[in-house]
Amino acid sequence: MTGRGLTATGLGAGLWVVVVTTVGGVAAAVGVWSPWLGWPVAVLAAVGAWWAVRGLPAVRTAAAPGLALVALVLGFAVYAGVTHSEHVLPRRDAASNLQAAVSLAATGERVVPVDPSVIGGPRPLEDGDVTVASAAFYQVGSADDPAVQPQFLMAPAVVYGYGVWAGGPPLAQLLPAVVMALVLLVLGLFAGHLAGPWWGVAAAGLTAVLFPVLNVARGTYSEQLALLTLVGGLIALTLAVGRDVPGTRRLALVAGVLVGGTALARVDALREVLLLLPFLAVGAALGHRWVRPFVTGLAASSVVAWGLAVLLSYRYLGDIHASLLPLVAMAALVLVASVGGLVLWRRGRRLPGGVVRRLPDVVGALTVVVGVGLWTRPWWMTVRQDPNDPGARYVAGMQRRQGLPVDGGRTYAEHTVDWLSWYVGWVALVVALVALAVLLRRALRSLGEGRLEPWAPVLVMAAGSTVLTLLRPGITPDHPWADRRLLIMLPFVVVLVVVAAAWAARRLVSSGRPWGTPVVAVATVLALGVPAVLATWPFRGVGVERGSLEAADRVCAALGPDDVVLGIDGRASSEWPQTVRGMCGRPFFVAATPVRQDPQRLAVLVQELARGASSSGHRLVLLAADGPEAIEELGLTPRSVADLRFPEEEHALDRPPRRTDLGGVRVSVAEVPLR
Repeated sequence: MTGRGLTATGLGAGLWVVVVTTVGGVAAAVGVWSPWLGWPVAVLAAVGAWWAVRGLPAVRTAAAPGLALVALVLGFAVYAGVTHSEHVLPRRDAASNLQAAVSLAATGERVVPVDPSVIGGPRPLEDGDVTVASAAFYQVGSADDPAVQPQFLMAPAVVYGYGVWAGGPPLAQLLPAVVMALVLLVLGLFAGHLAGPWWGVAAAGLTAVLFPVLNVARGTYSEQLALLTLVGGLIALTLAVGRDVPGTRRLALVAGVLVGGTALARVDALREVLLLLPFLAVGAALGHRWVRPFVTGLAASSVVAWGLAVLLSYRYLGDIHASLLPLVAMAALVLVASVGGLVLWRRGRRLPGGVVRRLPDVVGALTVVVGVGLWTRPWWMTVRQDPNDPGARYVAGMQRRQGLPVDGGRTYAEHTVDWLSWYVGWVALVVALVALAVLLRRALRSLGEGRLEPWAPVLVMAAGSTVLTLLRPGITPDHPWADRRLLIMLPFVVVLVVVAAAWAARRLVSSGRPWGTPVVAVATVLALGVPAVLATWPFRGVGVERGSLEAADRVCAALGPDDVVLGIDGRASSEWPQTVRGMCGRPFFVAATPVRQDPQRLAVLVQELARGASSSGHRLVLLAADGPEAIEELGLTPRSVADLRFPEEEHALDRPPRRTDLGGVRVSVAEVPLR
């Protein structure tokens, strides 16, 4: 397959995600997203994406490396799909996204109303004894008119919802592997554009064996959707910078739409946008024609993405405001500084010649200093957060179980460079750091001569994103959960290493050493590929939580058409409310924590709800998932409906995961007789 066809495939797939998510989000806001609308939108979006990317400048690649890249990504998609995880119960983001997709596919609404009349009216909700909230699903609205709002952004719900429509949750769980394979395709093209076609194949292959990449590809996460649009936008931007050929302005517009549209899947995409702003000012100062269409596309898709986030995920934005507001402030500051610098440039202000000459060397040296400083942080820093934060309490519990000193406020953020080393090795990190310093120095030298290197914006954006994430990963340090924060950094390291290897091979060959390319290629695979494979090897089999779909099916089969379910213990109240609502189509309410902790108060509530349910023609069913004891304490006879064991992620704080742990599902139910 030609480079033009592969480039169009990658960019078109990213545009399709942006378009269907935008239309699906608007339709879901008014409750009209259905297969009758969704499938025509999918077809029209595909046609529109094809029209938008046809004839655009593309990555050049010969047939052989192009076919090799296609074979590699197809093999990855099949392998990741066959070994996919079954994240069904909302314990992690993947299951939350799946349940949001199931809910959207079934109801056509993003915020789904709940009818309190099935428990006799809103009184229990008004008193605070009952809630419809659960893990990753908020209760919004009033007690008289409650509703459930999913936690995260729209892209996973819309895209994975197509899988739900086509074949139910089992098919939806295969789509992440396809999306991540497309990410590898675009990444391989990008690396091939920088280093050569076969080196691009190597970059895609080395990235594919990284455990965090495979782990995310096995679950319905948002990261692969964000990477598809972001990497697609960045390769389009790189192809547009410095060119003035037919299609360049349209290519820049596509790049802007893709980069801005990344915020449809991930809020933290704002970080990458703000890091590109200075280069937009530089491009404008140098008179580049790609700047205006890129800004147009970036602004349009960003407005849409943030509009949908505020409209449909406002509770989530409120929860993360402590991280979001500083990011917004930083973006505003960078925007003002970039515009201010452009104004000064156009007024004839310039840096002194001595500064321009010395700046490349200074920045190159500072890059190495920053890298070494981040690496040495564990020797002189311990990063902490508020010990009363819920995440800190969770960390304290993990520390007790793992025999570590109990200090729940620790974020372990000082070890983020170590996190990277677990998967790519220290040799690769050293090579990547040196390559980054050299490339930044070269980019600034070119800029001092009035030229903007096409790869410079992407280089600085990826480097800045890496540093910001290393400084503050902003996630509970629970691996492999926390490793999802590495999904920009790890491919960036791989591309830097591959670019350095290609340069070394060319130098050796040009100096009369024809063996240079195979030797460097083998050394690259050994230095980077061996640590990657060793970290992934323990997880080469099937994914985690296999059996969760069966457990959900058994619970649904145990419920009658007129049943109303009440969760009466911790796991029942967090894992099963949205699962039962979405996959079983039954109302589910949660006994509030203070009520669950008081057996007498719980017994009174159960009878009150049973009477309320009966008055509306329903039957109250209790559900317990920590064990049958909670039902037995109410004097009822529990009936076991699911008792399954399956592998789940090992949770580790100070080292990479090395195995899976044994987890499971135990669900008991009991019908409540009226007294």
